[in-house]
Parts: sequence; C-alpha cells; structure tokens
Amino acid sequence: MRTATISRSTAETAIDVTVTLDGTGVYDVSTGVGFFDHMLEQLSRHSLIDLTVRTKGDLHIDEHHTVEDTGIAIGQAFAQALGDKRGITRYGDALSPMDETLTRVALDISGRPWLVWKDLFSQPRLGGMDTEMFEHFFHSFAQAAGITLHVETLYGTNNHHIAEAAFKGVARALRTAIEIDPRKADAIPSTKGIL
Repeated sequence: MRTATISRSTAETAIDVTVTLDGTGVYDVSTGVGFFDHMLEQLSRHSLIDLTVRTKGDLHIDEHHTVEDTGIAIGQAFAQALGDKRGITRYGDALSPMDETLTRVALDISGRPWLVWKDLFSQPRLGGMDTEMFEHFFHSFAQAAGITLHVETLYGTNNHHIAEAAFKGVARALRTAIEIDPRKADAIPSTKGIL
C-alpha cells in the first residue's frame, strides 16, 4: 500500500493529512470550510485515493491559509506516498462533465510543478469560499506534489458545477496517472531514470 501521513503546523494552521493511493475513495475531511470539504471529498471519491484531512486554521481572518496549507499538506503526502514513482502510468487526463459544464484536465507526475488554470467563475464567492481559492488550492497541491497540472473549464454557467467538475476531473486524471502499469511495474517512467 502506497500511503503517507503529513503533519504540518504553522502560526496560521495545524494540519494532519493521510493519503492511501491504492484505496477505495474513503474520506474523512474536516477543514472548517464546508464547500472546501465537499470538494476534497469529490477528489477522494473519484480518484479512489483514501483521504483523511484535519485542518484547524485562522478562519477568523479568512479561508486563505486553511485552503493553501491544506493543498500543500495533501501534495506533500501524495508525493511521499508515490515514492520514486516506479511503475506508475505517469500521465492522466479527463473530460469532466457536470450538467451544463465541461472541464478538461491533463496532468503529468513529472517532478516539475506547474499549474495552468482557466476558469469561468462569474461570482467572487461560492458556499462561503472565495472562488479564487480553487486555483490557489490546485497551485499549492501541484507545487508540493511535483505535478504539471492543466485545468480548463471549456464552458459552463453554474459556479458550483464549475468547481465540482474541476475537482472530479483532477481526481479522474490522478486515478489514471498513479496506476501501476503492469508492463513497466519496476521501471521509472522517464528516459532520465528519475522523476
């Protein structure tokens, strides 16, 4: 089982995260930001990555530090659980429909973190969360996990659907990318010999 636990404590947040990559999508998430919890649950369920998150943040200020630091901790746990990345498929992509919304996701577990984010949010807040924080979460996650990640809302009007399609799309792309390819189960998926 590829699993890792990260504890991260700063003056702004205290976070405990456990990920099990070869899971069944079981989650237990509590960040104090309801809509964010809902999105992390989608990430777990549709990637089949078991995810436990306990975040206590300075929500009396706003949700920024909570979302950012949770993204960092999940990314760190993800990278640790992957180890040397031996045998993984490495690449993943998904088209993620959510009613009138369609989102395209492509990623590479490359060791070279990058985020390209194109959304169509039409309101500044959603469920008590700043919509700009979705990009910030994925940026923090991609940086800490060492993932090249592209997320683009192709079209959509409902802000809830736009957010949810992004998380589900990333989940499905991750599920593909972390799978062990039986034809190269003992090989690093790079001509460099390291990721």
